[in-house]
Amino acid sequence: MKQQSGFTLIELIMVIVILGILAATALPKFVNLSNDANVAAIKGVAGALSSAGSINYAVFAIRPASATPAVTGTTSCNTLAGNILQGGVPAGFVVAGTVPTCTVDTTPTSTGTVTVSVPATS
Repeated sequence: MKQQSGFTLIELIMVIVILGILAATALPKFVNLSNDANVAAIKGVAGALSSAGSINYAVFAIRPASATPAVTGTTSCNTLAGNILQGGVPAGFVVAGTVPTCTVDTTPTSTGTVTVSVPATS
């Protein structure tokens, strides 16, 4: 007689149950990644604005005529960001406030506001 080999029905059901338990515990970790991605994008634009502001400040210190003027309390952050960020403010983002305190957010729905300090040139 030949001896048959393979898995029993009970073994197959146990494997499916274990995989189901693992999937149920891992699922909540991946549910809300889009909100995290939006917040990370806002932080990226805020970081770019902060870096561009620092570079603009350094250029102003060396060659004032080559920099974009940023006067404390009067220069709009949105106007400044449009001038100092290469390509302007990315679509879907709003920069508000006046130099040196600017905020970056998304539109039309707010997913998180990030405040960034942009150095004033004068």
